[in-house]
Amino acid sequence: MKCLNEFRISKGKEMHGRLGSRLVKGLASGEKGQLTHFNDELLNEVIKECSENFLALQSLIRKMQEEGLDFQTTRNADHYGALINHLSLIRNKRCLMAYVYNRAEMIQNLAWTVGLRLFELPEEIQEKLSHLEKDYFKRHSAALESYMSKVDLNLNVDMVPPKDPYIKVRVLDDLGEGIVVSDKAANFARHSMHFLKRTDAEPYISRGLMEELTG
Repeated sequence: MKCLNEFRISKGKEMHGRLGSRLVKGLASGEKGQLTHFNDELLNEVIKECSENFLALQSLIRKMQEEGLDFQTTRNADHYGALINHLSLIRNKRCLMAYVYNRAEMIQNLAWTVGLRLFELPEEIQEKLSHLEKDYFKRHSAALESYMSKVDLNLNVDMVPPKDPYIKVRVLDDLGEGIVVSDKAANFARHSMHFLKRTDAEPYISRGLMEELTG
């Protein structure tokens, strides 16, 4: 059929919507709440397919108009070709929005659970973010800091009050000397153990630099 050429479903080329589906499946393939590497290449391919769908849709509608056909009532190859390109465009748009939105939610969560500074994020997480996502993280963190400053309340602490304000921790990485905790300088050498205020230790625990000892 003539419309098959318009759909561009041919040997060696993926069917419409498959790229968008792969993008979302790639996001879902990681552990829940864990970021995967930003798939810039596949995302651009989906955007390219959206452009192709849009151009094909415009071309088919224009062709029907030139032939004096009513797009709303005519049911021919051009009509169905335009319909499939339109539906593919909508599907890909939803896949793109789902990909970006879900990653944005996970990036926001990093500011709440790991830290408000980009350098506080583990290197393996930073490597998974695109340039725009890093900028988004900075802007979200700045907005969060501004709000906490205005209400004079730290929203990054645990919602459940601890039984003991002090905890015992082990340092997992050499943090060096001169780190000020509770107005006192401390030396956090690797494998050293300390009793710290929970609020002082939590930022290091969330970044994987310390672990709480409960035994």
